Amino acid sequence: MTDAQETAADSPLRTTGGAPPDDVEAAPIPLLEPRDGIPPVIADEASLAKAVAAFAAGSGPVAVDAERASGYRYGQRAYLVQLRREGAGTALIDPVACPDLSALGEALSGVEWVLHAATQDLPCLREIGMVPTLLFDTELAGRLAGFPRVGLGAMVESVLAFVLEKGHSAVDWSTRPLPDPWLRYAALDVELLVDLRDALEKELDRQGKLEWARQEFDAIASAPPAEPRKDPWRRTSGMHKVRRRRQMAVVRELWQTRDRIAQRRDVSPGKVLSDAAIVEAALALPPNAHALAALPGFGHRMARRQLEQWQAAVDRAKGLPEAELPQPGQPVTGPPPPRAWADKDPVAAARLTAARAAVSALAEQLNMPQENLVSPDTVRRVCWEPPPSADAESVAAALAGHGARPWQVEQVTPVLVAALSAKP
Repeated sequence: MTDAQETAADSPLRTTGGAPPDDVEAAPIPLLEPRDGIPPVIADEASLAKAVAAFAAGSGPVAVDAERASGYRYGQRAYLVQLRREGAGTALIDPVACPDLSALGEALSGVEWVLHAATQDLPCLREIGMVPTLLFDTELAGRLAGFPRVGLGAMVESVLAFVLEKGHSAVDWSTRPLPDPWLRYAALDVELLVDLRDALEKELDRQGKLEWARQEFDAIASAPPAEPRKDPWRRTSGMHKVRRRRQMAVVRELWQTRDRIAQRRDVSPGKVLSDAAIVEAALALPPNAHALAALPGFGHRMARRQLEQWQAAVDRAKGLPEAELPQPGQPVTGPPPPRAWADKDPVAAARLTAARAAVSALAEQLNMPQENLVSPDTVRRVCWEPPPSADAESVAAALAGHGARPWQVEQVTPVLVAALSAKP
């Protein structure tokens, strides 16, 4: 540990809200170097085996992070995995050279993993064989504790009085070899993660929210992998401008063509063709490649062969029979959009208004975001189809049936009972 780290480690804990106690005078200290230096990148099986043994023999929680190459490469795979544990130090692992980290995952089974914004990293960690059985999410802990800013840098500064350098968060982590400044940044991301976890655990316990957090962490750890998104092309940016089914078919065909090319070339789809260009082509329905070239996103720099490839996709969509055109909207499995409630069911709309106000007031009282107190979708579903009897037992059962955790059921049931029982 550096002299600066020792100085800050001895200073009082900074608390929720990001403001230090009155007796803290020192400004946050820039954290410039890992305490053990930058470790060599593990990129062969022998080095990996040594790291597995070291982390298996370590003690306490393990800090885990992963770096992806979003915006540069296709998909969300991990390009660097960072770990730190007492007794093992810090490890930087190249999952391209070592694509199977299941031995490491097994060595850490039963150990608490500390991640920041766990749901972002768990999918790519799962792909390489790393799945936690226990976890502590420092971002979610910050939300539950009422911190207004919950990014890792903000949390480390407000809780531990250190400043992390965040300048390399959006770089292309598929670059090989990785530059030393990037590796330093990556190592520092796990340097204080366990310290942050310990401080947040104390703060949650002080606020009486520690058991709530544990239930949330268990829910994340036990959640199955997300199902593939249905009709992902519908999420094309600017899709709201596309009204006609034939135009929607063009979006779908261009999106799917772009996705195949991006996957084959292992680049981000946006680097192949922008969403804005897809929407422009769908709105214009160009008759030929010359007309397509005049549209934004298909300019003079695009090769003739590429233009013909995109025009072929447009022509395929234009030639589809009516029965094969996409429908304007996706099948609705839950309540209609809230803006339509007043027309469809004014009583339900009144219930939702009352419920939202009650949940908002409770969230403010508990000093946490509404969406962490209870899912807005859960509130909508209970208000659209409330239980026959708006008593505590029925409302609690309805909340649990929609996936609310026990602590959420306990906190939210009384205010929802009141909202559902109120006369419109």
